Amino acid sequence: MKILLIHQYFKDKGATGGLRFNEMVKVWRDEGHEITVIAGDLDAHTSTRSKEYKGNFVTKKDQDGIEVWRCYVSESYNTNFLGRLWAYFSFVFSGIFAGIFKAKGKYDVIVVSSPPLFVGITAYLISLIKRTPFVFEVRDLWPESAIDTGVLKNKLIIKFAFWFEKFIYKKATKINVLTPAFRKILIKEKGVDENKIIMIPNAADFEITDKLLTSFDVNAFRNEKNWGDKFVITYVGAHGVANGLHQILETAELLKDTSVTFVMVGAGMKKEELKKKAIEENINNVIFYDPVPKEDALKYIMASEIGASVLLKNDTFKTVYSNKTFDYMSCKKPIFMAIDGVSRDLVEEARAGIFVEPENPKDFAHKIRQYLKDPQRIKKEGENGYHFAKKNFDRIYLAKEYLSHLVEVVNNK
Repeated sequence: MKILLIHQYFKDKGATGGLRFNEMVKVWRDEGHEITVIAGDLDAHTSTRSKEYKGNFVTKKDQDGIEVWRCYVSESYNTNFLGRLWAYFSFVFSGIFAGIFKAKGKYDVIVVSSPPLFVGITAYLISLIKRTPFVFEVRDLWPESAIDTGVLKNKLIIKFAFWFEKFIYKKATKINVLTPAFRKILIKEKGVDENKIIMIPNAADFEITDKLLTSFDVNAFRNEKNWGDKFVITYVGAHGVANGLHQILETAELLKDTSVTFVMVGAGMKKEELKKKAIEENINNVIFYDPVPKEDALKYIMASEIGASVLLKNDTFKTVYSNKTFDYMSCKKPIFMAIDGVSRDLVEEARAGIFVEPENPKDFAHKIRQYLKDPQRIKKEGENGYHFAKKNFDRIYLAKEYLSHLVEVVNNK
């Protein structure tokens, strides 16, 4: 098959952050399929653009045998509401241009991953012109999550977003959702035919973690980082508005009498504010690190005692799986899950950690103290999470399952 993937946040080789589709398309490639990707040229967390893309509306490159078209995204992404909106639509326009005039030839199927919801415009127009069915993927419920976190505020744009969401669900041949909550909402609240919905969730990359589990020198890494005998709780991921990482600093403040140290690896529009708060309030048991490639991020997790998954206290987030949760599981680390809903259900079903009430530092600190006294619990829950994820969330298995649905779409068109 010839597959066109439209994904604004598809990463460059060696980049940091969410690599779901970077890893997925490699499996599809290895299965003998031809992949083309239309992606943004801007790192969403840092609002920076690689030198090779500067001055170009679109840039073609080969990435591990996959044709990638890097398309212009405005650098206004992390400035304000209007800046982010323009960043979304600048990619819509550049992506349409690349898909119609640059990435020439026919495709058997198009896969488009949202958010932002507006990438659906790009997919729909390309699908019309190239007469190709498309699969619309819902990584996060838009526009609800954008409204709840303050990204979308304009009433006219919100009205358009809800209309377009309904339109794109109708036009898509299949809709992939990442959590059972998304599936339930689309069927019961948004009127989507349940036969149209598939569910391929986020996953863990056991190819990397299984190698590290046997070869990585944890003690050498901890010595290099000067962690000593600290009880390290690691957060790996975005430092944005939705993540609500102020609660980690507030929890750290309550644990200054212990050996607990929070390690925060990543980038985002709130990171400098968090670092400033830590300095001003003398919260010296939090260490910030810059984003690192996936394998290095996994080393931080493996060298820690526990991982943390954190979001704001928001009903919308009750529907999401936190990406990093699967990384913690694959590294045999239990999880402090400060996200209610399906993420909480996941950790409790796997017996791989404990739920922490979001934005309740006292609850967070109290539960950390429980783990400080029980190293056997840490080991047991880490093992539980690993085996549960191995059984249910192996990336290669899920990539092949996704592929089988794409084959079905092509065969039935």
